[in-house]
Amino acid sequence: MIIHVDMDAFFASVEQLDNPEFSGKPVIVGGTSNRGVVAASSYEARKFGVYSAMPIFQARQKCPQGIFIRPRGFRYKEVSIQVMSILSSFTPVIEQVSIDEAFMDVAGCAIFGTPYEIGVKIKQSVKAEVSLNCSVGIAPLRFLAKIASDMDKPDGLTVIAPDEVAAFIETLPVSKISGVGKQTAMHLEKMGIAILGDVKKYTREKLVARLGKYGNRLYELGNGIDRSEVNVHRPVKSISTEETLAKDISDKDRLKKYLLKHSEDVGRQLRQKGRKARTVTLKIKHSDFKQVTRQTKLPCYTFSSEKIYQAAVNLLENYPLSKPVRLIGVGASDLDNKKQAVQMDLFAGSDGGVEKWEKVDTIVDAIAEKFGKDVITKAGLTGD
Repeated sequence: MIIHVDMDAFFASVEQLDNPEFSGKPVIVGGTSNRGVVAASSYEARKFGVYSAMPIFQARQKCPQGIFIRPRGFRYKEVSIQVMSILSSFTPVIEQVSIDEAFMDVAGCAIFGTPYEIGVKIKQSVKAEVSLNCSVGIAPLRFLAKIASDMDKPDGLTVIAPDEVAAFIETLPVSKISGVGKQTAMHLEKMGIAILGDVKKYTREKLVARLGKYGNRLYELGNGIDRSEVNVHRPVKSISTEETLAKDISDKDRLKKYLLKHSEDVGRQLRQKGRKARTVTLKIKHSDFKQVTRQTKLPCYTFSSEKIYQAAVNLLENYPLSKPVRLIGVGASDLDNKKQAVQMDLFAGSDGGVEKWEKVDTIVDAIAEKFGKDVITKAGLTGD
């Protein structure tokens, strides 16, 4: 059996934990500026219709009495590490899929009891050691475990037994399946597929012809097949960072300063993970909330912040900026599949296989590690 553990309103719950005066009140994490977006909302705030990804100004309209808080990433990561440590005490086969959720394969863990008993113990342990609630879903198939964890939130525990799978799948709305967004759901509805049981109206070949690769996945789910497993080492596929600007900006030179900042961050994360990237993505959201992305492929793999920055700048230069920008970000993807040895001879010659900017960045990382990341600042990030 597979268990999916999902922390309830994680960011907002951590804020309520650290600030007892916020308990029972509508807490909205995302910032105090109207230009940001909601990162998380407490269940008290959700009663007013405030949900993740909603613009802050809309959240204020729906819940003017809400407590608006800037995200504290370091604190959420700290609590996440505690939670994952608790989960790993039940099974070594655990896959963390985000900061606040994980899949666990509890086959061979009978020492802790039945899957249901393990779920109960997980909830009790998280509550006792971290003082937060989590919701748990248990099922023989991975995709069903995730759906089950969302069925009785908050503080829920739902089990889909093996002999219940067929009946459960038959009436499951396709909109509940991970990967089925609004557009896909509308397309499926036009095909007469509203519940997963409807998938059986089509052969595998017809679904693939209509839906491409996802048609194969949908066919298998509709027939109770889920080949995805709990992967202990989940590979990082991309790294990105973005920022909602304090004011809309139309000047490309000013936008380049933000690209430099985010390229530095993306490069640093790549080096920390010992990975190199080949594709750089520029993300822009305009003042009318229209979002665009542009990508470019580099001549070779790199974890150089400078190379990432140069690629992002070229993408910006070639983009016709007709409207002001409210959000800008940089991403790196198409990662190499082997971990790099970042701790290298920093003063080796060019024949050491280390590109100049990569050596510079690695030296800066070493200095920042010892003296703090603000001790060295690129000239482009100083001043206005």
